[in-house]
Amino acid sequence: MPKKKRQPKPLTGKDLVAKVKQLSDCTREEKAKACGYISLERNGSERIKTIAFLNALLDAEGIDLDGQSSNGNGRGGRKPSYRVSVQSNGNILVGRTYTQTLDLEPGDEFEISVGRKHIRLNKIA
Repeated sequence: MPKKKRQPKPLTGKDLVAKVKQLSDCTREEKAKACGYISLERNGSERIKTIAFLNALLDAEGIDLDGQSSNGNGRGGRKPSYRVSVQSNGNILVGRTYTQTLDLEPGDEFEISVGRKHIRLNKIA
């Protein structure tokens, strides 16, 4: 029994985008094939996986056609109201929506300045 030829792993992410830009004069099918989006049929012929290629390209570019949130669970969550309430324990919670909007990471430090009618968080560089 002949050994099955191993398929190279298709390109994804930045590598995929760079290769597609290199192949700007080629057809969609030629780009998909050059990026590894092919499979071998039982009869030995090649099948170009165009849909998988286009989906990988959309993912690499960060384009979401399904309208799902980036966390993958499909829920959009609430829209930020830019208002918070003091909790019963006296804490003020700054939610995930705000930290994601500002690209904040765990461990980021802030200086708190309190004014007459505001509290301002200033990120320490």
